[in-house]
Amino acid sequence: MRGGRIAEESESEKERLSRKLSELLEELRVALPGVQVLFAFLLTLPFTERFTRITPLSRDVYFGSFLAAALASVFLIAPSAYHRMRWRFTDREELDAKRQMLITSSRLATVGIVLLGLAVAGATFLIGNVTFDVPVAAAVSAVVTGVAIVLWFGLPLSRRARAPDQGAPAP
Repeated sequence: MRGGRIAEESESEKERLSRKLSELLEELRVALPGVQVLFAFLLTLPFTERFTRITPLSRDVYFGSFLAAALASVFLIAPSAYHRMRWRFTDREELDAKRQMLITSSRLATVGIVLLGLAVAGATFLIGNVTFDVPVAAAVSAVVTGVAIVLWFGLPLSRRARAPDQGAPAP
């Protein structure tokens, strides 16, 4: 990706921060529909007839998944709200404000992704437990959780670790 690296080197700091902030907000536009669908699914479950017959374990897992999905929504929407509330800056403070916004928004998005992973794991367990039994549900949920950890965190972190010439991650 040498062409991208050259283009990045020719950007001013202001342009780079604006681009990275736009990229982050675009990434969130991809994640949010998934969170919203999962949250909507979990929101409807207590109103079904079969929900009254689930085990106490399933009820606990359900509520944990529901809370994780709700909080994932909050954390993944927070960077957009932050951006909207802080979009006007004076020229003097613009770079510092954008840098801080990017750092804060990245952290909020990371927490949102972790919460989304917990919600997906819990929903997988819940459906597995209703459909089969606890051991199968636990095994399937563990596999889904493992795949999410590897793809969402392991893969990008291992790629970053293998590219030491790029230095520390810039905001």
